[in-house]
Order: sequence, then C-alpha cells, then structure tokens
Amino acid sequence: MHRFYTLLCFCLWNVVLIAQDGNLLLEGGTLVDVESKTVRPNTNILIENGRISTISRQAITAPTNVKRISLNGQFIMPGLVDAHIHLFQSGGLYTRPDAIDLREFHPYEKERKWVRDNAEQILKRYLRAGITTVIDVGGPLANYELRDQFKEDDSTPNIWLTGPLVSTYQPAAFQIDDPPIIKVKNAEEAKAIVRKQLPYKPDLIKIWYIVRRGEDAATNYNLVKATIDESHKHGLKVAVHATQLNTAKLAVKAGADILVHSVDDPIDRAFINLLQQNNTVYIPTLVVSRKYLEVFGQNNDLSYEDFTMSDPTALGSLFDLKHLPKKEFIATYKQRATQRMANTKAQDRVRKNNLKQVAAAGITIATGTDAGNIGTLHASSYLRELFDMRMAGMDNFSILQASTINGAKVLGREKDVGSIKEGKIADLLILTTNPAENIDHIQDLEYVIKNGQVYDPQDILPDSPVDLAQRQLNAYNARNIEAFLEPYSDNVELYRFPDQLMGKGRAFMRSTYSQMFKNTPELHCELVNRIVQGDTVIDRERVTGFGGKPLEATAIYKIKDGKIAKVYFIQ
Repeated sequence: MHRFYTLLCFCLWNVVLIAQDGNLLLEGGTLVDVESKTVRPNTNILIENGRISTISRQAITAPTNVKRISLNGQFIMPGLVDAHIHLFQSGGLYTRPDAIDLREFHPYEKERKWVRDNAEQILKRYLRAGITTVIDVGGPLANYELRDQFKEDDSTPNIWLTGPLVSTYQPAAFQIDDPPIIKVKNAEEAKAIVRKQLPYKPDLIKIWYIVRRGEDAATNYNLVKATIDESHKHGLKVAVHATQLNTAKLAVKAGADILVHSVDDPIDRAFINLLQQNNTVYIPTLVVSRKYLEVFGQNNDLSYEDFTMSDPTALGSLFDLKHLPKKEFIATYKQRATQRMANTKAQDRVRKNNLKQVAAAGITIATGTDAGNIGTLHASSYLRELFDMRMAGMDNFSILQASTINGAKVLGREKDVGSIKEGKIADLLILTTNPAENIDHIQDLEYVIKNGQVYDPQDILPDSPVDLAQRQLNAYNARNIEAFLEPYSDNVELYRFPDQLMGKGRAFMRSTYSQMFKNTPELHCELVNRIVQGDTVIDRERVTGFGGKPLEATAIYKIKDGKIAKVYFIQ
C-alpha cells in the first residue's frame, strides 16, 4: 500500500507542476473551433488564473511564472459536456429497484450508500474521459451536498444539477426518505416542490411527465405548466422527461426549456415548429433504453471502453443475473427483454430518424447519456452515445457542437464554457488526432485541462488493485479476450499454488483463454468473497459453464507497477 500511495502522490505532483497556478501557455496547437466549425493550426493560447486570456497565431508574450507546453500541432478542443446524468444511480444492476426489484439480495440503502461513497471516483472517471462538465437532471436533495463538496475540486468536472423530480407518478420503490422523485397531486403541490429547492440554489428544475395506462396526457398538463411557471418566476430553466409525442408537445407548449429524451413516436412538422418557436434544447439519449434490455436479457453489449473506463464494480453487477437464486423471476425478465428487443430496435430507428429531422431544422441538440441507469455506465457510455448520433446522420462537427457549446447552452452557461474564446474558463482537451475528421478521435487524449489545471488522464484516477482484479473478472464473464488481457502485465506469471509455474506472458494467456472463451458460451464466474491486502487481491470464486458441478477456486492477484504481475490459483 505504501508503494501505491507513493506512486499516486508522485503522479499528482507531476500534474500540479505543469500548471499549478492555472497560468499556462499552449504553443503551436491546432484549435478546433466548434462554433465556426473550423480548424486553425499554429495557434497559441495563454491561460491566466484559470481563464483563457489570449488566443493568437502570433507569439504571445507571457508572464515569467507561466508554464509552457509545446503542442507540435496537437489539437485543442473544449471540454466535453454530458448534459444528462444521474449521480444517485450507479449504472449497475441494483440501482433502479422500480425496474427490477432485487432488494432481497442487495438492499437499496446499500446501493445508495455505495454511490455516495464512490461519488468522487465516479466524477473523476468523467474527467479522465475528457468530460469536464456534467448536468445531473434529477436526484435526492443530497445531490446538493455532493455538488458543494466538489465545487472547488479541479480534478472533478463542473456539476450542474437539480434535486427531486416533480412528477405525475412516483414508483413505490422511491417512497423513501429523501426520494429522487416526488409525486404531486395539484398545481400548488408542484409549486411548493420548486420553492422547497430554492434554498439549495438549483441549476434547473426537472419534471417527470409520465402518462400511465388509462390516463390522458392533458390530465396532468396543469401540473406541468404550474411547475414551469413557478420555476421561470425564479429564473430557473426546466427540463422535462416526455418521451411520447403528445406529452412532448404539451411540455414545450407549457414552456419547457429542455427535453431530456428523444421522442419515441415519429415526430411531425408541428412538433419541430414548437421546438423552434420556444428555442427548446433536445437531448436525444439514444442508448439508455436498450441497455436495460441487454442487461435483463443477459446479453450485455459492452465496449472496450466500458471495461477500461467505467467503474468495475458497477459493471460487474450487470452479470449477477446469471447466478442469483431467483431463477424463475429472472427467467421472466430475460424472456420479456428478448421479446421487446425487436420493438426497441424499431424504436431506435424512429429515434435516429427524429434526431436527423431535428438536426436538419437547426434545433439545439445537446449530448446526454442518462448515465447511471441500469447498463448505462458513467463516463464510458458517452462514446456509444456519440456513435449513435453519428449513425443518425449527424456529421462530426455537429456532434462536437452538441457535446460542447450546446451542452453549455442547456443552462445558459455558454459565456463561461463550451468553446475556446478569450475570457472563458479554461476547460480544454488536448488530442493527438483531429476530432473534426473522426469523432472516434476524442479518445486520443493527451491532456485534460480543467480550470487551467493540466492533467494526464491516467493520473486523474490511477487504477487500484481492486479495479484491476475486477476488470479482468468482468471481461472473463463477457468472454472478451482483449479486455481480459488489458489489466495484466506483458510478463504476467500464472502459478498453481504455491509455486508451480503454469505459464508466462500475455501470449500464453491469449492462447489459453481465447480457446476457453470460444468453447464455453455459458462461462460465468461468481465472486463469493474478496480480501484486499495492499497490492494483493484474494478472490474466492465459483465458476460455472463447464457442465456438472460448479468449480470452487481461489485466485490470488499480485499487483506491480499498475498491472497484475502474478496470479496463484488454489483449487
């Protein structure tokens, strides 16, 4: 543990040395201007006290205490904005008991505590991915404490948020202390919920406009209108969850500033006209609904970035349906999810076609993931959202705008963040490749600059021994060989305890495990117990999928230099 702590301090000290005062000169970079949709080479940027003071293609005379970084043509773009997340949710299996009730195996209070305890790591994962601002569009009042806790921390993103959703419906699972969703019965109750949040200084107000079977959308229109009017009275913008065309139209008619989801029905010209007339921001959230079905159907489609960027514990829980004992209940969810997937694919096409029409009409589109929902993992889901926006027909620069300046416009913060202009806060990314040519290139991060402080992305949140052990376990359960090998050192040694060498090196592991993954489609490893001692992780495991009786085993992982260096197996 002492070695890991020393390494962590060394990394962070190096980062601070680059620009500890927020005074920085970036020389010879290629500026990606998201507002004009141009790329300008040979650009110099002076940052003073955390803000951009000068942008010039000529040499800049800088103060003597400035730190200089020569970029040699590397690309400078604004930090990314995820305009729709939920920090009270983990992205794991147990985070929405109203969607699947597994509280007998994992109490909801335990889930809520895990999210609170791991909030800093979740936020750092966003910054490590180049996301310098997140907008939390609904959660418990405790969210405000979270925002205040990290307000001055430049190693986490800007947090803009609201508290409990003003709703026309409250799931029974959320009838708890400090609920994330509150049902209101009349206009006065709706106004009261808005006023209750005012002392906390919310950045916006959120409405959950749900029409249940047998109800009419117009029935609750007065509640929506009253909430919006009361919010606007206090200078607050309002975001609305309204996924049906009729509810979305009524929400915009009532004055909604932001629609936080795609409309699931084919849109019409009247809807587009409403968006244009009211300057409503449209956040597509293309991925979130199908991720629920992937998890419930036990058919997780996880990217390499999910394995390497997201929280490993939250991701790992997505495989738990394979070993939880409530077999009939879980089988019913799996069957329903499989049946609904075809309909969801059709809805995906509708959402993408709607987005194409909205983009063509010049509506302000902002990128948002709805991260925190089951299967939509914090930080890593952002890339999948961008790729779906591209599949809908948006070009690279339009996606970049949606992910930067338009994200700032969601709450009217474009004077401070979202683009690279003199006077703006220095929330920037340095990339080795051009994101205007290919949106995939936003992964090629050299530096993240937050409020003028410069970070190597890997130093923002170094991998812990538990992270490494859990990541390889997750990839094992997904039978993903590349993600499985990633946490291991090139010269890893595998032993049968105590000292019988079974094999050495990634090449040996690739050969051995690739074949096993291919030939064992029902392979699953359940983590029964874990002990962590310094740089050693000891996992007691139960492996199924080979037929017959489960295999009970213990694996001892030895970590060195940020990778798994040795593994000892006991059977």
